[in-house]
Amino acid sequence: MPNPTITGSSYAGEFAGKYLAASLFAAKTLDEAAVTILPNIKYKAAMKVGAFSNLVRSADCDFDSTTSGLTLTEKVLTPTELQVNLQICKKELHSDWEAAQMGFSAFDNLPPLFSDFVIARVAAEVAQATENSIWGGAAAEGNFDGFKTIMQADGTVVDVTGQSVTAANVIAELTKIIDAIPAAVYGSDDLVLYVSTTFAKCYIQAQATLGYANLYNAGTTEMNFQGIPMFVTPGLQTNNAVAARKSNLYFGTGLLNDRNEVKVIDMADIDGSQNVRVVMRYTAGVQIGVGADIVLYS
Repeated sequence: MPNPTITGSSYAGEFAGKYLAASLFAAKTLDEAAVTILPNIKYKAAMKVGAFSNLVRSADCDFDSTTSGLTLTEKVLTPTELQVNLQICKKELHSDWEAAQMGFSAFDNLPPLFSDFVIARVAAEVAQATENSIWGGAAAEGNFDGFKTIMQADGTVVDVTGQSVTAANVIAELTKIIDAIPAAVYGSDDLVLYVSTTFAKCYIQAQATLGYANLYNAGTTEMNFQGIPMFVTPGLQTNNAVAARKSNLYFGTGLLNDRNEVKVIDMADIDGSQNVRVVMRYTAGVQIGVGADIVLYS
């Protein structure tokens, strides 16, 4: 039996990398480069973490290589393979799509721009799922271990016990996070306070109570707390926050690797059905660098 012919109304990913870039980088954390992004990871990326001991000592005439030392540990970022398998019945599109684009014949063809429409909608869903996984994900169906999961498993991360955040206590809770930031990290140019949407709402309400009602109106002023920029991410759970250097948080993806695939396939010429199938495959994952330089409020 000859292979089925996929008509010109089907889209099959020669620009797959671009569509995947749009869907992954539309996630707020990635779109605004709030963490370090490592693209083109074929399988794994290994990062060396070095710790010096007794590096500086009193001067003398001797060379003693046993006094000072360097301990190297390795952090591995392994992106998880993920996919979208979606089937849509064209019959259901009559109420949502213009009749002229569907054609007046009983034999409906895939609308010329429908593939773009579907990819855009799927990309938006992928972006939201990616944002959620980046911060709160746990290895399970359709997820990868997020920063919170990795930080909780790292005994060197500085933990701050949180509570239900309100406008009345948000300043005190943020201060607890600031107080826990290691001295070597405090003042770094890329230090960021990553907060949940609830944290941000309560903080703005607290500022309004203090008479700064228009300070953050329409996002015209970057939010910060005691001079440290605040990055609001919907991926963090309600009462969670993280203080870390941007260069110490990593997101990895095999964006341009040849396993990436985006397809919109009209099944009419394949099995005679009125179905449209959407297939998207990509990889994504996160990793932290030096755990002792990170504060997790949860």
